[in-house]
Amino acid sequence: MLLFAGCGKTGPAAAPAAAKAGHEHKAPHGGTAIELGDEAFHLELVREDAGKLSAYVLDGELENFIRIESPSFQIVALAGGESRTLVFHAVASTATGETVGNTSHFEAEADWIKTTAAFGGLLTRLEIRGTVFTAVAFDFPKGNEK
Repeated sequence: MLLFAGCGKTGPAAAPAAAKAGHEHKAPHGGTAIELGDEAFHLELVREDAGKLSAYVLDGELENFIRIESPSFQIVALAGGESRTLVFHAVASTATGETVGNTSHFEAEADWIKTTAAFGGLLTRLEIRGTVFTAVAFDFPKGNEK
């Protein structure tokens, strides 16, 4: 009973929404989190060595990797006033048992990534567990989480 007596919270009905506003996710590789749907899933973009970006498909909390069947997906980037297409290809790994067609890891390479610190992006289409996400806009390296 002391637990109830010590609570004393009488917040308005909107209190749960306020809690969601302060809810934050941390990308596991320190990359850019791109929210897909209403936090159904995330895509994390990570700048690797010069000219390479890795992408990881993750759950809504950015905690678990989600393997998908797609062998590739595209992001259209607006960089330096030009529209550029990045094609991310599935990465197989003997360490994790991931294969093309059953992986959470993708990579794209382009020379312009070496000299471009930030760009606007549009994920054209990505299917995860039967849900299709299209035209998802974001800013790199900021992301799109609100």
